[in-house]
Amino acid sequence: MKGKKAPTLNHRIRSDIESRILSGEWEPGFRIPFEHELMEQYGCSRMTVNKVLTALAESGMIERRRRAGSFVARQPPHLEQVALEIPDIEVAVTDRGHEYGFQLLERAHRKARETVAEETQLVGEGKLLAMRCLHLADGKPLALERRLINPEAVPETLKVDFSIHAPGSWLLQNVSWTRGQHRISAVAADADEAALLKVPVGTACLVIDRQTWRGELPITWVRQMFLGDAYDLIARFAPGSR
Repeated sequence: MKGKKAPTLNHRIRSDIESRILSGEWEPGFRIPFEHELMEQYGCSRMTVNKVLTALAESGMIERRRRAGSFVARQPPHLEQVALEIPDIEVAVTDRGHEYGFQLLERAHRKARETVAEETQLVGEGKLLAMRCLHLADGKPLALERRLINPEAVPETLKVDFSIHAPGSWLLQNVSWTRGQHRISAVAADADEAALLKVPVGTACLVIDRQTWRGELPITWVRQMFLGDAYDLIARFAPGSR
């Protein structure tokens, strides 16, 4: 079991910059504050700021120009912005006053199976990182997760110990993405799923299938199965919003 974990300063700076870019507040060509300005704003070292900007440049979100600074990159016109947030399950659970827990059930670095569409769509005939996980709240099963990661997009995942870092949380904190897609459905838990979730076979569950990309490069595919009485899907909108 793990208690509530505060986001790192590195994650906070990166998240702030990404939010301004993805929301359109900082448009393509906008000059991001200089390193010394970010250091003063966040009260951190140059090394911390440099690490964040380097990661954003590698993801394609910004361009770093020698002596000129860092600028929001001009993205291909077909890139989309996701309207539905990608939640960090650990943060969502702890924010509601519950104790979060996580179990890595399976992990394999293997070749994609030709008969499984989500695997070939992610890496073609290449290798992927496949995991199965269980999320818990106050020691009780909350959600079952099957996740595939493209090591070509995120090679460092092959070295991460996902028995102590939930893959979804780690990806949100360390990997930039530019496009995502959600598919939501309702299913009845089969015998294997019901046993892991500790509920009767046929229990109603909410399933979210999600894919994310960086440009045209697929990053991850995940299927999360939540107990139907433990998850609410809420969208907020206003007149005139897209």
